[in-house]
Amino acid sequence: MRIGIDLGGTKTEIIALSDDNQPLLRRRIDTPQGDYQAAITIIADLIHGVEKDLGCKGSIGIATPGAISPASGLIKNANSTCLNGHPFDRDLSSVLEREIRMANDADCFALSEAVDGAGAGESIVFGVIIGTGTGGGVVINQHLLSGPNAIAGEWGHNPLPWPRDDELPGRQCYCGQHGCIETFISGPGMSRHHAEQFHQTLGAAEIVELAEHGDANAETSMRSYEDRMARALASIINVIDPHVIVLGGGLSNIARLYKHVPELWGQYVFSDRVDTRLVQAMHGDSSGVRGAAWLWP
Repeated sequence: MRIGIDLGGTKTEIIALSDDNQPLLRRRIDTPQGDYQAAITIIADLIHGVEKDLGCKGSIGIATPGAISPASGLIKNANSTCLNGHPFDRDLSSVLEREIRMANDADCFALSEAVDGAGAGESIVFGVIIGTGTGGGVVINQHLLSGPNAIAGEWGHNPLPWPRDDELPGRQCYCGQHGCIETFISGPGMSRHHAEQFHQTLGAAEIVELAEHGDANAETSMRSYEDRMARALASIINVIDPHVIVLGGGLSNIARLYKHVPELWGQYVFSDRVDTRLVQAMHGDSSGVRGAAWLWP
């Protein structure tokens, strides 16, 4: 049995998979906010509860918002900032008294979708999570790409490519830089842009719904969003030339993205044609937890 846990900003999910990758049990609870020790406690409690109910122990993989620094062994780059600067894997392993494996949540998402999801059968898959933040992961021949800095796929913290005058210098990001892709194409980024342009405070879902009903301001915001996403993804295509880009997270449910963004990105990609496919995740918001379980072969 393999156990996967996805420690999200608002929800924490656990799944137990059988040897033939069938789900045996799945649970989801609220994530404690701003409390490092509580995060360790709820994960340990979830694991113990699942193993008790199923009557056996399993390997444990954890998807986290952030990555383990190869230099310090501490969590870095997590937008759940209470994790940063802590040896999260070692602390959790000590509580559980066994080895665990841990990876960034976007990496786990990409791995799940590349193995048997929307990117199955393709050699190069780029997985993108777009929601309250923006993350990415690269999978080549069903193997997660990892490098010496543990930042492979961290696309959201590059500057927005080919910026317009009104996009400079860009908003400050929590990472300390200005104009990061995340500040433009995350859900909060879409909302901020709409508020700045039209003095309306709306959530991303509200903007999408208004655009569907013909609201001119919302449609303008959506077109700006789609062009920014096209530029951001074109920069990825220019570097790793993926066969497929899989979108996950809350904003991946915007159906028009899969038509409009590929229509736009050709003008930014350094090629005479673009055969990369843009698709929605097959496993939805459970991709991260499934990918975490697969950190064990």
